[in-house]
Amino acid sequence: MLLDWMRRLGGKRIPAALLSRLRSEAGGMPLLKGLSAEETDRLVRLAGELLLAKTVTGLEDMEVDDAMRCRLALQMALPGMNLGMRAYENWREAILYPAPFVARNRWQDGIGLTHEGEQVLIGQANYQGPLVFSWPDVNESPLLDGWNVVIHETAHQFDMLDGPANGAPPLHKGMDRAAWSRAWNQAYRQFCREVDHGVEGWLDPYASENPAEFFAVLSEAFFEIPHLARRDYPELYRLLSQFYRQDPAARLPPVDETSVMPVQPS
Repeated sequence: MLLDWMRRLGGKRIPAALLSRLRSEAGGMPLLKGLSAEETDRLVRLAGELLLAKTVTGLEDMEVDDAMRCRLALQMALPGMNLGMRAYENWREAILYPAPFVARNRWQDGIGLTHEGEQVLIGQANYQGPLVFSWPDVNESPLLDGWNVVIHETAHQFDMLDGPANGAPPLHKGMDRAAWSRAWNQAYRQFCREVDHGVEGWLDPYASENPAEFFAVLSEAFFEIPHLARRDYPELYRLLSQFYRQDPAARLPPVDETSVMPVQPS
């Protein structure tokens, strides 16, 4: 495959064939609508750098081809498009399963209690790597429905650049840590109260699990349904724009809120 050939050469220059393949894949992703030519070029080059620097491994006898690698890398690259490779320095490998996978984890719930057991997951970010994904969910992620497992786990990895995920990633120079904490803590507590009282909205209730999940789920919304995120969480949208150095609402079309509401059991 193309990437195997590139690695045998051992060079760091991104081959034109890979850039062409990435551009072709990017053209079919609703998630990447509205990017300027310059932004698309930056995104494609960062995705190419990720594919040269990181390993993508398929498990359970699943063969990972170049199209799959490109589709994964483009979604990983979007949150860091204006941050560069340093934002991805704390992991080396992405692992793909052919379906949701079982992992044994320890996690903390919304009231601070620690649990341990097996969970069926579609994505997982580990401190200092690797990132783990269900391929079908990666493939279906870039659809502007407010749900994107790749962005979610990439946000966790950014959060873990300075330690375990806690919803407070390392901020850029000029950003106010105290202001970030106040805004996010206030919004998180309010969202948890709404979930506890059965208030239904477009934001996935999973965001109430803990502050790290709140940050990751809001990051998904920021990139996929930014008009709703900006409407209901204007201060968090402003802070996410500063952190990711992007304004997705300026490039993406509005999405009908009813089309992204979580499906309720009948």
